[in-house]
Amino acid sequence: MYKILLFLLCALTLMSCVSVQENVSADKSILAVETEANSEVDSTYMGLKRKVAIARFTNETDYGKGAFYTRENDEMSKQALDILSTKLASSGKFILLERADADKINSEIENYTGVSSQKIGADFLIIGSITEFGRKTTGETSVFSRTKRQTVEAGVSIRIVDVSTGQIIYSEEGKGEAETEATTVLGFGGQAGFDATLTDKALSAAISKLVENIINNCMDRPWKSFFLSLDEKSPIIAGGPEQGIKQGDVFAVYEKGEVVVNPQTGIQIELPGNKVATIEVVSTQGTTSVDGYSIVKVIEGSIADLDINNLVVKENCYDVTSCQ
Repeated sequence: MYKILLFLLCALTLMSCVSVQENVSADKSILAVETEANSEVDSTYMGLKRKVAIARFTNETDYGKGAFYTRENDEMSKQALDILSTKLASSGKFILLERADADKINSEIENYTGVSSQKIGADFLIIGSITEFGRKTTGETSVFSRTKRQTVEAGVSIRIVDVSTGQIIYSEEGKGEAETEATTVLGFGGQAGFDATLTDKALSAAISKLVENIINNCMDRPWKSFFLSLDEKSPIIAGGPEQGIKQGDVFAVYEKGEVVVNPQTGIQIELPGNKVATIEVVSTQGTTSVDGYSIVKVIEGSIADLDINNLVVKENCYDVTSCQ
């Protein structure tokens, strides 16, 4: 009788250690990922916003590609696109332009208003692809216990293209892993069936590794705008409150540099232009990135008699090279 009670006591002790564990990593701990995500959501960015469009996100792996597979119905690439869009939007530093479903949106607007929607030019295009994806199940069995472990690994590649030059300004691959584990002792404990959410978590972990670099590379490039009117009393530039422009902001006005072909690469490049004036924002108008504009005044230099199509408005810089 004593041996039976001792056996039951040991079994109960082992059962108390039974658990179902889940782990997500992107070359950093899950706590760090969650802290970074929360800080992005809570931060309030008050500066100038860049216009960014995610041109495409494709699945270049063989996972989930059956006989009836098409790129249009690839759920995994749509998941990755939505995850990246959400993380970039939460930073508050971008105006995200819809490209993936642009045709559907334009058709709906045209049916509702009778007018085709206006397409806004992006400052940067993001091109992404899922380059690695794998799911595996492993287990361990001992005399009294059994452990089942499900692991999903994902690799995501991102490229950022500067629309004004067509050059790739950033390219990197991030990898993430999500794992869940269940242990049973003497037939008791958590049961781990097929966990479909691990796909989302692995993709999110891989993309989280790249988000900070995407933000930094886009924000390191100077904000640009253009003149809508060169009226002598109240010149107007494109961009309003939605882009982060506010009364009192000071910008530099440059003439566009000469466009030449680089014989080394065969690519057209624009040489540095000359600064011709400094302007200050008097007031802003509009509620969206489409209809926003700002009335400015010239506080230094002159824009009189200049070609409106040859002028670029940039963040106020102390030297020409830092504004390129």
